[in-house]
Amino acid sequence: MTFSYTEFLQLLGLYFWPFTRITGMLLIVPLLSASYVSTQVRLFLAVFITLAVAPALSLPPPVSPFTWHGVLLIVQQLGIGAAIGLIFLVVFQAFVVAGHMVSMAMGLAMASMVDPATGVNTPIVGRYFTIIVTLLFLLMNGHVLVFKAVVSSFETLPIGLHFFNQDSLKLIFEFGGEMFAFGVGVALPLVTALLLVNIAFGVVSRAAPALNIFAVGFPVTLMAGLIMLVFMTPLLLPNLQALVNNAVEVIAKLGLNS
Repeated sequence: MTFSYTEFLQLLGLYFWPFTRITGMLLIVPLLSASYVSTQVRLFLAVFITLAVAPALSLPPPVSPFTWHGVLLIVQQLGIGAAIGLIFLVVFQAFVVAGHMVSMAMGLAMASMVDPATGVNTPIVGRYFTIIVTLLFLLMNGHVLVFKAVVSSFETLPIGLHFFNQDSLKLIFEFGGEMFAFGVGVALPLVTALLLVNIAFGVVSRAAPALNIFAVGFPVTLMAGLIMLVFMTPLLLPNLQALVNNAVEVIAKLGLNS
């Protein structure tokens, strides 16, 4: 029984290349890429998913990781995994955009707190949306959907010379635009309601110039915004489901356009 160097490279690549793609996904995908998730946990997940997925894959081409071709293949697999993670990251950032718009409309643009996942200051309403969306995402088994997406990518984008072309990159950029479209759509009811409140205060200030509109307007605007948040929160789930479905469709189309 002989074991050639070519067979060794294929067996090594059967586990190494999927591990590289899954690692690239875990570096960017929401929840698992957060600063409070240790590197050891992400490494364990990458190894565990690789061991579960690799036996079902076909043997990759015999490419040594220590050659220029191998380095290019490493960058390629990291790029594919990062693109999958970026698509799911857009889903969460859409609600951060909505939180920014709502905070400005309520007068809470300066009220911010540090997001432990990213380490940057986020408006308080955006943080509220992020917490609710994270819980809903876990409730609908979104983390399992992320793993399924990266596993199915080995069928649509097999290990080899397949990479993103112009159409695939266009799909990713267009989905990034949906982050702003859905963010505006989520925030629009509350922003519209507060706009009507501000118009009403403008009419009152013209009718009663002696009234201190700034002392009265801010508490009323804030209270109206909080009441609208109560009615807005149930609308987060259908928007999240629509965005996640769009994300899965985009990931499936990446392989068809490559």
